[in-house]
Amino acid sequence: MNEIVSLFSLSPESLALVGSVALLLGMAKTGVHGAGMLSVPLLAIVFGGKLSSGVMLPMLLVADIFGVWYYHRHASFQHLKVLFPWSALGVIAGSLAGQYIPEPTFRLIMAVTIFASIAVMIWMELGGRDRIPDNHYFGAVAGFLGGFTSMVGNLAGTVMAVYFLSMRLPKNVFIGTTAWFFLVLNWFKVPFHVWIWHTINLSAALTAVYLSPLILAGAFVGIWLVRKMSDLAYRWFIVGMTVVAALVMVFR
Repeated sequence: MNEIVSLFSLSPESLALVGSVALLLGMAKTGVHGAGMLSVPLLAIVFGGKLSSGVMLPMLLVADIFGVWYYHRHASFQHLKVLFPWSALGVIAGSLAGQYIPEPTFRLIMAVTIFASIAVMIWMELGGRDRIPDNHYFGAVAGFLGGFTSMVGNLAGTVMAVYFLSMRLPKNVFIGTTAWFFLVLNWFKVPFHVWIWHTINLSAALTAVYLSPLILAGAFVGIWLVRKMSDLAYRWFIVGMTVVAALVMVFR
């Protein structure tokens, strides 16, 4: 990454977008997962598709800590054991493929991933969830796709939301399992961004540090919102926020 990422060089409009992303990421890590999907196209507006994935990763690492801190006791490690090996393979595949993907194609992949996830989410809520298999093979596919889409655009939130919702995890277990999954996955991605893609440097890391108060504020907003929602309202909120993210991605 030859570009120097500095908050102090951004226009007021871009600074407002980046601040909004920090709030949304904090909310996403404490249960409002659609907020994380909305943050992807917003940051891409400021930095472009591929560069934004490297700028966002240090911010995600900070947000992951808050999410695991609050929900660490609520997690299904049975599902995580299935997901982790395959998601690692997905990250490796994504890091190799991403070197040859031009910027317009990168944005297209991000948009297609979001729209496909929306379709599956709605299908599940309308009854399709009963036909999704709860077995190792489905977990392996979800893990690989989660790792790949996480590396290529930080979009694994949509894929993993589909998987964890289909597993019928209770609300807090859904959030806790997701928090642990992304804490491990995002740290695993760091060497690939630093030494292969060169999309993370010291200035990107400092950006995450500067934005930590906003990320923390978003985390507490997310905790408050999730407490107010029923399980049904929570699921549809995820779908609705993901639709907004897709529209922003397409029409920005």
